[in-house]
Amino acid sequence: MPQSMQSHRKDEHVSLAEKYYHADQPNGFDDLRLRHDALPETTVAEISTQATVGKWHWATPLYIEAMTGGSIQTGRLNTRLGTIAAACHLPIATGSQSVAIKDPSLAPTFANVRTANPTGLVFANLGAGHSLAAAKTAIQMLAADALELHLNVVQEIVMPEGDRDFKWLANIQQLATTLPIPVIAKEVGFGISKPTMTQLYQAGVRYLDLGGHGGTNFVEIENRRRPARDMAYLDNFGLSTVESLLAVQDHPQDLTILAAGGIRHPLDALKALILGADAVGIAGVVLHALLHHTDAEVIAQLNDWQAQFKLLMALVGANKISDLHQMRDKLIFSPTLLAYRQTLTP
Repeated sequence: MPQSMQSHRKDEHVSLAEKYYHADQPNGFDDLRLRHDALPETTVAEISTQATVGKWHWATPLYIEAMTGGSIQTGRLNTRLGTIAAACHLPIATGSQSVAIKDPSLAPTFANVRTANPTGLVFANLGAGHSLAAAKTAIQMLAADALELHLNVVQEIVMPEGDRDFKWLANIQQLATTLPIPVIAKEVGFGISKPTMTQLYQAGVRYLDLGGHGGTNFVEIENRRRPARDMAYLDNFGLSTVESLLAVQDHPQDLTILAAGGIRHPLDALKALILGADAVGIAGVVLHALLHHTDAEVIAQLNDWQAQFKLLMALVGANKISDLHQMRDKLIFSPTLLAYRQTLTP
């Protein structure tokens, strides 16, 4: 059976994301250092990494961010990702299920995440313009615990066959206030500003995934799919994850903040939590590991991340995750980041 254009695009996205993956890509986290205090007065054995993330209680404040699905090849990757998430006790989101809404025969390439991970937290994923009926289908497909609604205006603008209708807010409000599970409004690599946070909160969104610039770059990916890279000038467009975290620091108390985009190692994750994130999503490093290592090796890597994260908490003197949120006085900003912070309205 010939592959559809949408399925082929899913394979292209994975191939290009890997081809242009940069393990040490500079991002906003490099503009942020932590003051070292040589007497943390901690004991690793007493440290708890348990985190309250909205309505959930997680063993560690990490999750596997949305990546793939929608073709035979990416379906296999989703099976592996589900297995890895289950073994590491990490929540996981699938890639956009829009292709399976159009072609239900592709639903198993997403549903296999749940099959491989029957008791874990699994997040469905659709574009913000999809109908209530489509959202219910996506949720049912995975027996999902939450629905990510991705905000990908920049990607669609650059995508040769991308959408051109971005009137989404009323639809987001309907989904956020109607669906029985949490709706997570999610950027895909270009960050969230304070005005956007306010709009989404007023629309009923209580979970916000910042998806900042610095990780997988969909401008670069979509430009590589164009006959000529004539929109490459947008390669550095958007807010970094750090800039987004600073922008939403005075968010309403009942808004859960998820930080993803450019998380390269546990220290980036620790910085994100000190900046106010409730949990941190990782994608690029997981996809890269998945394509080059066995499931057992990826599981060992993610388990090591969790162990290292606990050690870093000891390093900075945090006995529990909520302690990290009280440590903003440890942050040392670069001149560039300090200048940006001063532009933010109080």
